Amino acid sequence: MIRGIRGATTVEINDESMMVERTKVLLEEMVSENRIQPEEIATVLISVTADINATFPAKALRLIDGWTYVPVMCMKEIDVPGSLEKCIRVMMTVNTDNTQKEIKHIYHYEAKKLRPDLSKKS
Repeated sequence: MIRGIRGATTVEINDESMMVERTKVLLEEMVSENRIQPEEIATVLISVTADINATFPAKALRLIDGWTYVPVMCMKEIDVPGSLEKCIRVMMTVNTDNTQKEIKHIYHYEAKKLRPDLSKKS
């Protein structure tokens, strides 16, 4: 079964190293929490808000061992007035036996505000 796993994080400033590091940590937790192997990932779509453009956050994916052949694409998020700023969102589609209810969506930093009902409880 193909399932979607959502994740999001934020950065404080428009900085390449921060964008890559926060994205890498997010991707690694999404995979770990959902017990996913790179071969099970169909695609990764990454969007950024208009206020962060220092780099492609997909660079983070290439820093993870075993992810060489995982297809990834970056895009700009819709610029809705009043929406969360400096946000990186991820939609990962994977082959998994997990049910939708078992999927763990991951939200870090200010992005926890996007889906408090799905965010991990600390």
